[in-house]
Amino acid sequence: MPALLARCTRWLRRPWTAATTAVAATAALASAVSLLVAVPASGAGTTPGCRVDYTVNQWTGGYTAQIRVTNLGPALNGWRLTWTYGGDQHITSAWNATVTQTGHSVTAVGTDWNAALASGAGTDFGIQGTWQSAAPAPTDFSLNGAPCAGDGSVPPTTPTTPPTTPGTPPPTDPPADCGGAVLCTGFEDQAGPSPSGDWRFTAPDCQGTGAATVDTAVAHSGTRSVRVDGRAGYCNHAFVAATADLSSVGPVLYVRLWIRHTTPLPSSHVTFVSLPDSSQGGRALRVGGQNGALQWNRESDDATLPAQSPAGVALSRPLPTGSWQCLRFAVDTSAPKLDTWLGNEQVPGLHADGVPTQDVDQQWLSRTTPPRPTALRLGWESYGTGDDTLWFDDVAVGSSPIGC
Repeated sequence: MPALLARCTRWLRRPWTAATTAVAATAALASAVSLLVAVPASGAGTTPGCRVDYTVNQWTGGYTAQIRVTNLGPALNGWRLTWTYGGDQHITSAWNATVTQTGHSVTAVGTDWNAALASGAGTDFGIQGTWQSAAPAPTDFSLNGAPCAGDGSVPPTTPTTPPTTPGTPPPTDPPADCGGAVLCTGFEDQAGPSPSGDWRFTAPDCQGTGAATVDTAVAHSGTRSVRVDGRAGYCNHAFVAATADLSSVGPVLYVRLWIRHTTPLPSSHVTFVSLPDSSQGGRALRVGGQNGALQWNRESDDATLPAQSPAGVALSRPLPTGSWQCLRFAVDTSAPKLDTWLGNEQVPGLHADGVPTQDVDQQWLSRTTPPRPTALRLGWESYGTGDDTLWFDDVAVGSSPIGC
């Protein structure tokens, strides 16, 4: 019991509460638009330059937007970005900036930690909102009152695709079918209410009230999925574990799964994918969340990717609720590298290429031994607060990229 209490204490890590986290409940991502507007900052009498990257995920009645503002003029000790909506968009929440709206006019102001912008520097923030009849992307951005003037063109979006080696994208999207994958299932072979056959219920450390069942009412494809009723508290581990041996999959191990969950990721640490890792003596590589955003966690030293600073968390993404999401990742077993995609977007904060990046992967790269995952577990464990109900479907693991 003392050892268990010590372990529980180790997991009650500080959540970041310095910035507001918003999670978009997207029913379907219907569009992704990248708006680039720029003006040079040279010559007497010209206004300081700025660039705004406005990337929107939009569905019927709602949207989220990731906004990056880049200062192309003199250094700023504080920034204020304004724009006007041409439709009936209404912002309901924001993160990494203080955002207010009056009618169609919107103002975003930097927080304490990202208010200063050196010349050439940029910062990211996000918003969530609703709309009814029209939601065109704005084009009239101004930074501290100076217009980010430009032609207002919207270039086509090129989706990020999984690499054959982490960090190196291939020329085309990988196929969504399993091909020669070692593990490939839509759980259609599950005959009863409890996981069986190639899947087993497991509670890696201790079992409480969490449960895993085969669900015939909710599925991404076919008629079945695995449902996990996750409960808060360290001793409520509930997972389904594949019997497939993954110890020889590589040199890059690719995982694709579809996940649907109910409750936004909490501020405290949670895990929903666990990969026992022989390089850690069987301890796990874990995919989950903290501070409302996706993260990797390494059990042996509690390292996280990204670092749990405001800047690091801002480079991750929330896991939308109430809809099926395609989550993919690539783990290099020959070097401490990995990549992660949510749909077709490579998540910048969940990318480790071996080169330390401030506020992202310095902690993760403190361990140089390459990982060697041996198995796959899907489920829920919480190290503080956070109940959730999750479904998993169309899971694949192999040595080649697997698309959505």
